Formats: sequence, structure tokens, C-alpha cells
Amino acid sequence: MTDSIPVSVEAELSATVWRKSSRSNASGDCVEIARLSDSRVGVRDSKNPGAPALVFEATVFATLLEALKAEVL
Repeated sequence: MTDSIPVSVEAELSATVWRKSSRSNASGDCVEIARLSDSRVGVRDSKNPGAPALVFEATVFATLLEALKAEVL
């Protein structure tokens, strides 16, 4: 078993358009998100875009956001 990201996902992450939240602060302490194929969402550190990104199923990411907004996490 390997811990590496499949080449197709890695290529998609590097070629996609990333965006910051409109609520990002001026110091740049934020994350960027990108819509990916197959109903997935990529999330990465805006200060270190070359670092590994997290990839979530869109429904899982939506659940995570709702939990964060509700301060459940």
C-alpha cells in the first residue's frame, strides 16, 4: 500500500483554480478551496500551496462546514 496521491488527482489539484474565502483576513491566514471532478473538494493552506492538499467528498465537506459554523467542532 502506498501513501502517495494518485497521479490523476495530483494533476487535477495542480491544474485547478483555487479560491480564498471572502472572509479571509489580511494576514493571509486562510485556506483555499477548489471544486474537483467527481463531486470532490480540495482544501489547501494558502500560505503553502505546494504542500499536500486535503480532498473531501462534497457532501462530507458540506457537513464539516456546517459543524464548524455551529461550533460543534
